[in-house]
Formats: sequence, C-alpha cells, structure tokens
Amino acid sequence: MIAGSRSRVERLLAAVVAWFKSVGESLGHTWRRSLQLRVVVSTLTLSLIVITILGVVLTSQITDRLLDAKVNAAVEEMSRARNTVEAQLTGVSDSSTQAVRLQDAVRALSSGGSSSATGGAGTYNVALAMVGDGQQEVTAGPMLEVPAELRRFVQQNQVSYQFATISDPDGYRGPALIIGSPSSEVPTLEVYLIFPLNNEQRSLSLMRGTMLIGGIVLLLLLAAITALVARQVVLPIRSAARIAGRFADGRLKERMLVRGEDDMARLAMSFNEMAESLSNQITQLEEFGNLQRRFTSDVSHELRTPLTTVRMAADLIHGSSDELDPALARSAELLVTELDRFEGLLNDLLEISRHDAGVAELQIESLDVRMCARAAVSTVRHLAKESGCELVVDLPEEPLVAEVDPRRVERVLRNLLANAIDHSENKPVLIRMRGDVDANAVAMVVRDQGVGLRPGEEKLVFNRFWRSDPSRMRRSGGTGLGLSISVEDANLHDGRLEAWGEPGVGASFRLTLPLVRGRKLGASPLSLEPPKRRLADLPAGSVDAAGDPVDPAPEADPAGDAPDPANPAASATPADGPDGPANVPGTVEANADAEPSARTTPAEEDSPDSPDGEPAAERRSPNPAGESAGGSDDTARADKEDINP
Repeated sequence: MIAGSRSRVERLLAAVVAWFKSVGESLGHTWRRSLQLRVVVSTLTLSLIVITILGVVLTSQITDRLLDAKVNAAVEEMSRARNTVEAQLTGVSDSSTQAVRLQDAVRALSSGGSSSATGGAGTYNVALAMVGDGQQEVTAGPMLEVPAELRRFVQQNQVSYQFATISDPDGYRGPALIIGSPSSEVPTLEVYLIFPLNNEQRSLSLMRGTMLIGGIVLLLLLAAITALVARQVVLPIRSAARIAGRFADGRLKERMLVRGEDDMARLAMSFNEMAESLSNQITQLEEFGNLQRRFTSDVSHELRTPLTTVRMAADLIHGSSDELDPALARSAELLVTELDRFEGLLNDLLEISRHDAGVAELQIESLDVRMCARAAVSTVRHLAKESGCELVVDLPEEPLVAEVDPRRVERVLRNLLANAIDHSENKPVLIRMRGDVDANAVAMVVRDQGVGLRPGEEKLVFNRFWRSDPSRMRRSGGTGLGLSISVEDANLHDGRLEAWGEPGVGASFRLTLPLVRGRKLGASPLSLEPPKRRLADLPAGSVDAAGDPVDPAPEADPAGDAPDPANPAASATPADGPDGPANVPGTVEANADAEPSARTTPAEEDSPDSPDGEPAAERRSPNPAGESAGGSDDTARADKEDINP
C-alpha cells in the first residue's frame, strides 16, 4: 500500500518536473528567437527597478513630512493643554483635591466630557501625573500607555515625544504619537498628549495603493509602447531575414520593400543593392559554369574521334613492335600507355560533366554488394602486387543485399583501393564491409597505414585534381577525378562518402549506402577512425586477432602448404569465382567469424573485439625500427589524391 502510494507520488512528481522542463525549454526557445520579447522584458525589468526605487523614496519622503507636521501640531497643542492644566491646579496642595483637579483638567481638555479632545493636531487623549503630599503620585487618564523612557525625559524638565503602539478604550490599536511636557507652575506636574496616527496611516495606505496601481498601469503602458516601438524596428529585420532566406534558396528576385527615408529605409536599400549585386554575380557564375561544363563535354566528345584514330594507329604500331628496333618499340609502348591514361581522363571528364549537368542516372539492381567489393579488389590486385602492398579483405559471410548501381559502387571502391595503395607506403590496405538492417545501412571502409592526411585535408581530397604533394607519382595511373566522381556517385545513392586521416598513421575512407532506397539512412555500421591501440611494436606471434597476447606460434608444418582447419581465412587457396577473389601474393581474404590462430607474420590484426568496435581482421605492418608510424620525418608526407584506375 505504502509502496504503491510512493510510486504514484514519484510518477506525479516526475510528470510535474517534465512539464516544468518542457515549459522552460519552450520559454528559452522563444527567448532566444524573439528580439522583440527580449527588448520588452528588458525594458519592463529596468522600469520596474526604477519605479520601485522612486516609490520607496516618495513613500519615505511623504511619511516624514506627515509625521513632522503631526509633531509640530502636537507641540502647539501641548502648550494650550499645559496652560489649562496649570490653571486647574494652581494653589492646590491636598492630594485628594489634586486628584479631583486632575480629573477636572482632563475633562476640560476633553470634548463633551469624553476621553478624547479635538484640536489642530487631530484627536488625542490626555494623561496627567503629579506627586502629591507624602510623595504619593496622583494620575489621571491612560498613563499606562506612556512609555517609561518618555517619562524619564519629561521628569528631567524636557519636552519630548515618542512614537509607540497603543490600545485605547475606543478599540483602536496601532501607532500613536505621545508627547510629554513638564510644568513650570506646578513643579511635579507631567502632561502627556496621546495622538493616534490612524488618519496618517490611512493616508499612507491610500498613497501606497495609488502608487502601486499607478506603477502597474505605467508598466503596462511601457510594455505596450516598447512592444510597439520594438515591432517597428523588428519587422524590417524579420522581413530582411525572411527575404535573405528566400534569396539563399535560389529566389534571386526577392527584394525588401523601401518605405520612407529613415534608417530602416536605408537598410532596405542597402540590402536590395547587395542582393542585386549578388544576383548578378551568381547569374554570371552560373552562366560561366554552364559554359565550362558545355565546353568540357563538347571537347571530350570531339576528342573521341581523333583519339580513336590515334588508338588504332598506336595499336597497329605496338602490334608490330617486335619488328622495330628497341627505341621505337619502347616509344610504341609508352604511346599506348599514355593513350590509356588519356582515354581514362576523357571518360572521367565525360562522367563529371554528366554529374554537373544533373543527367547522371542510377541503374538500380538488388544484389549482394560483396560482389562489387570482390570485383574492385580483383581489378586493383595487380597494383598491390606491383607495389608490394598486402590487401586484407574482410567481408561478411552472409550476403548483403542492397539496392545499388553495381557499376558505380564498384568504381567507388576501385578508386578508394587504388588511392590507398598509392599512399600505403607498402603497408597493408584493408577493405571491410558490414551491414545493419535496423539502420538501413551498409558501410564499406578502405583503410591504409601510409602517410595519412593533414588536418583539414579530409575535405580537400574530394576536390577535383587536388593533390597535397604534386611531386608524388601515381602508381595507378589515375586522372585526379576519381574521388570527385566517387563522392558524386555516393550522393546519387543518397549515401555518404567520408574521409579521415592522421599524419604518419594513415587514412580511412568510409562509404555508407542505404540498403533500401527511399528509406532514411541511419548510422554507419563501421567506425571511420581506426582503433587507437597500436600493436606494431610487439614481436611477431605475440598477439592474436583480438589484440591480446598469446603464446609464440608453433613450428610451421613441414608440409608448408597444408591448410589450417582452424583458420581457413589464413590458408585460403587461390580461387576466382562468386565466393571470393583469388588469393595471390599481396591479398588476404579475411573471415570475420573464423577463429584466429597464432601467426608468425609481422602483422597486426583487429578482431571483432577491437577498440573501435569493428568486427574485422585488419592486418597492420609493424615498424621494424620500433618507432611510431607517425615519426618525425617530414619527407614521408605525401598527398591523398583521388585515383580512377
């Protein structure tokens, strides 16, 4: 029972806290977005502070003036009352007679025999005291209301007054002014007049209420005036922001309305002049871009005919190179090689022209994207073999079916692999693929351990013909447009192509595509950055695929080529078919689900438990000198250029 009640209270409190939090977030959002609201609230806050200070000062001044006037009137009334009492008590020495005379004096000062009298200072009560025969004190009136401190001053022959809280017989309880005076005619006589301050209190209450209402009305008027003035200022700014947004969306004819000749009108005119200038420049740039694209496309098409003729002649000469002297044969070979590069550049220019013109189309097929990766690996395998670079292929065992254009996906992977081989510094290059049905994503990562990228170059690598080090030789014979075309192909698929790099550590490119077109692309199944843990300094055979220390590997099997049943990926036999590319020197087909075995190769592998969370078998070359991959030698720096083999 108690637990249930506590649970309901906790849920109620959680709901209340959530409501206050949502209201606070809504108010904060409105506060950040509304300049008019901030101006109005700031004005009201400052006005409230000023009005409060003025109210306190005015109330204090008025209160002091009222009390000063009350005191002056009370002093004058005291002179009249003292004379009246002295006339009643002159020549009287008997105590009983003194008491009677004191009562007569009180009645004389009263109006109509009541206990209060009315004078210029207002209504007051009278209290009298004197010392009679036998040093006995005789009093008349409410002497109990007179403070002892005030009596002490009066007994010292001083006219004094004091503010105190009293209760009179009429039922009044509140502040009062009590003034006392000694008598020069009757030595022991003390005369006290008690003035209730109820009238002054009502006046002050009325004044405070009037000031409060006036302050509230003034604040409301200030809020309305400030909102109106702020609206007149904010409306042109909002109009400028709205028109600027439309202008940014491509509606270059949008302009602000100019009214009058004030500052806002000058702002509108300046904005319109700026918009007109930008519109003209954008139009000129668009026309120039169209002319440039048309020129590139026309030149590319026009060059095809002479290129075909030159190709035929070069093939004819190259076919007869055996009959030529060595110099001419070498020239024929160089001619064919350069014609191949020129033809590749021409094809890339035509492809980039189609992207620029917006006429590039996808030939969508539903297929296993592993086929695209295997085809790309098969294409660049000879480059890896020539450069002494090992390719590590890590593909899922299960098919990954996606709706893609296989030709474009294969071209993207081919460009990334060729680019990685060119900059790998003869270290292993990894291609890894994973899919996530929940995220509707398939990711392909190509990673090398070469010279890497400087900060900021991960965006520049996708620029056309960009090279960090122009002196670097392209082994793949690329044209400098491969990565530019690759990012356009990724955009056509509604996917992403991203780059990461660190000098001396390497570079990583990640292609993320949707499994099903038309559905939202979620998070990538693979990490872009490599694992932070580096194992290159450990001796060969001291780590397993998970990166954990193991015992040294056993002696190699005398048979040498016998397959290892525990690790079929490490002992795969060459085979070219739908199940995978042939394993030739420089290529390793990694099986993500195979049990790792101790290896004696100087390489490092990332396992399914690798720090970056990528279930892979990435192999990395150690640093034989025992130094980090990112050493201090600046001569090892090179560019990450785009390659289209």
